[in-house]
Amino acid sequence: MADPATSTAAASGAVLKYFGLHISAGALAAALGFLILWPKTVKEGFARLFVAISSSSILGPMLVVRLHASNPELFASANEVASLYGLDPNFGLLFVASPLLVIAGLPAWWLIGAALRIFERDGESWIGAFANWIRRKLENKHE
Repeated sequence: MADPATSTAAASGAVLKYFGLHISAGALAAALGFLILWPKTVKEGFARLFVAISSSSILGPMLVVRLHASNPELFASANEVASLYGLDPNFGLLFVASPLLVIAGLPAWWLIGAALRIFERDGESWIGAFANWIRRKLENKHE
């Protein structure tokens, strides 16, 4: 029977490897967003960071699967390049997937920023009134 501590360590290592790439790619997308457009508040910054990481983790793999379905030769070529560098050929997937995960996180950064700025600026329209209603509900909940 396998030692439970070893099994737990192996499982947590696998989870860290899987989510580590997604979180790292989302954080990189958020960092690129921070370099271009700094958020006005800390709250906005955390909202943008969370949405960029979530978008990278959810939409990124879908983008990778779509690209693999349409261009499998790109992934085969990346595997060969990884072999040329003396790496495991499976690292070729990272060569292609990592930029796609970052790309998937960038639009979320801009969309959440635009939405927050519209809600902040446009308090009289229906969208601004709805945002103010949500803000009041959240503030009442915290009291």
